[in-house]
Amino acid sequence: MTQDPTPAAQECVFCAIMAGEAEASVVHEDDTAVAFMDLNPVTSSSYRAGTQSAWTTSIARPAPMSGRSARTWLEPCDARACGARGINLLICDGAAAFQSVFHFHLHVIPRYPDDGWTLTPDSPSRERSLLDSDAQAIRSALASTA
Repeated sequence: MTQDPTPAAQECVFCAIMAGEAEASVVHEDDTAVAFMDLNPVTSSSYRAGTQSAWTTSIARPAPMSGRSARTWLEPCDARACGARGINLLICDGAAAFQSVFHFHLHVIPRYPDDGWTLTPDSPSRERSLLDSDAQAIRSALASTA
């Protein structure tokens, strides 16, 4: 694992895990990503998959994630391997999205019948004109970064 000597990286628990300076129960590791069991699991067998590079959010990443990186993150995710009936993949990207460890990562949450974890959003429907306006704003933002 590559160690980033910057002060921010030295304070990052994920960077410490990747540098072998903090304990972790590793699920998978290669040169782009590492997956390890969640110290505070949402459900049994929950784990986190993080980038080897220390970037805080998707906006801060140095380059787009390759297909290889994404595949590395998802290969260990077969929920049936641990007896689960489903799986949630969750990325908390930025403080407003409840990110608490500022090293970009994916939460892999196996789901079991009656596991007690729920997502209960109050999502009112939006009018088509507002959806069209949102879609245009996103297309414009994507075009400006291309």
